Amino acid sequence: MKPKNKDPFLDKRVARYDRWLAEDKIAYSSKVIPINESLSSQQWVLPSEQVLTIFRNARSIALTECECRSYYQRCDNPLDVCFLLNDEADKYVALGEARPISIEEAVEVMRVADERGLIHLSLYQPDHQLYALCNCCSCCCHDLQIVRLYDRKDVMVQSEYVAMQDDEACSHCGVCIDRCIFDARTWRDGYVVYDAQSCYGCGLCVTTCSENAIVMERR
Repeated sequence: MKPKNKDPFLDKRVARYDRWLAEDKIAYSSKVIPINESLSSQQWVLPSEQVLTIFRNARSIALTECECRSYYQRCDNPLDVCFLLNDEADKYVALGEARPISIEEAVEVMRVADERGLIHLSLYQPDHQLYALCNCCSCCCHDLQIVRLYDRKDVMVQSEYVAMQDDEACSHCGVCIDRCIFDARTWRDGYVVYDAQSCYGCGLCVTTCSENAIVMERR
């Protein structure tokens, strides 16, 4: 399924992903990483360590502007939130299109992205090589748009976590519905209805729930 109006920016990426998938060069294009604040002190060690391990194992890290947000300009979220790793980092630094940063700076960028409600995506190239880690919004990110507008759930992998809702504790205020870009939460007769199968485990619903009625658990 494609959007009614053609979008060359997205069409180009869909064609590229389809070619890589057909050639078995990638299993998926991106993977959701839950935001740290959505996980309890017992649970958040693994995803936090996932991100830190990515940074620690990288030979070089560079920060660049979000290509999608710069192209669409549909929101006021920060642009300098996309990390490039190793060869990609070196290439874009040499071109003057990115700047090298430390792990400490990278962690601070992630913190700000968490506050703005951006989704963490790790991005992959052929041969399953992780080359970037981006902080994405639903209105501009090409991968998130492809999942939603093209119904291409095969190009993005859910995180290892899923949100679990305590219906008795839920006040049905609906704030989490606005935060969920995967439509896992909807209204029905004045109540919040949750579909766990549609949850990608980003954790944005948890950080906005005033009743603490949502927690992240391992799938």
